[in-house]
Amino acid sequence: MPINNPENKQENSKCGFVAIVGAPNAGKSTLMNALVGQKISIVSQKIQTTRFPVRGIIMQDNAQIIFIDTPGVFNPKQRLDRAMVASVWTGARDADLIVHVVDAGLAQKFGKSGLPKGEEKALEDIERTEAGIKSQNKNTLLLLNKIDTVPKHELLDLAQSFAQKEIYKEILFVSALQEDGLEELKQCLGKYLPESPFLYPEDQASDIPLRLMAAEITREKVFHRLHDELPYNANVETDNWKELKDGSVRIDQTLYVGREGHKAIAIGKNGQTLKWISSQARHELMRELEREVHLFLHVKVKDNWQEDSRHYTARGLDYKA
Repeated sequence: MPINNPENKQENSKCGFVAIVGAPNAGKSTLMNALVGQKISIVSQKIQTTRFPVRGIIMQDNAQIIFIDTPGVFNPKQRLDRAMVASVWTGARDADLIVHVVDAGLAQKFGKSGLPKGEEKALEDIERTEAGIKSQNKNTLLLLNKIDTVPKHELLDLAQSFAQKEIYKEILFVSALQEDGLEELKQCLGKYLPESPFLYPEDQASDIPLRLMAAEITREKVFHRLHDELPYNANVETDNWKELKDGSVRIDQTLYVGREGHKAIAIGKNGQTLKWISSQARHELMRELEREVHLFLHVKVKDNWQEDSRHYTARGLDYKA
């Protein structure tokens, strides 16, 4: 939770929330991690990997910028999908500034035929009065990401096609993966934030609970290994977190899948797949926590886990969305 600490108040200080929105796989999580300088959101080639708003915090001169990495904008069908998309616009309504991230390489491929459906969907929702965004005159910035994949002259044409929508305060160009243009982005964000004392300690990089962070790291490894074989609705929960006397931590987790066949895939021949996932997750957790980690990962079949409200409340999602 934010800490409104008087000691954090500085003369002429600024602080505010920046919602990062856009279509799936636009590079939002990669951007968040690059801006913060450490792993905050999981990254996967599987679309809709981010499932709930994740906050990353940075200092830029006299400004504390609190980023909200939101799930991708898409047409929701199932309960989890609806909750994810609802969280996008909740985050946008509550933010001081909105950054619409677009995959410049994907958008450029459509040329004069129009924008990709995901971007049209994002634009429509950003413009919706009922979302409380346009009516509040919020500052919205367009961020063309992955500019290393598009010739410069074509980037200008692409920027112009978005500028015609007349909803963006500024248009910026970055490559989150190459960390190109990030300083310019941070400076631009800082100037639009309201004057305010800092809400978090200056050395804090995120407010995600450790148990949830651990589950997300393991889920990322699952998708890295099994992105073609395992459905997107697989889930990881941290069941137990025990601090040990020697300073290490024991973490027990469950990977939930929908079918017995998916369980067999997740475990692999002689348990090799599950061992790989556990090993990769454990090593990353050790780097993040800076101590020894004992990770125990199990696989269970639970075809209706998306109907369990506990999975939603733990992630700040609205079960009834």
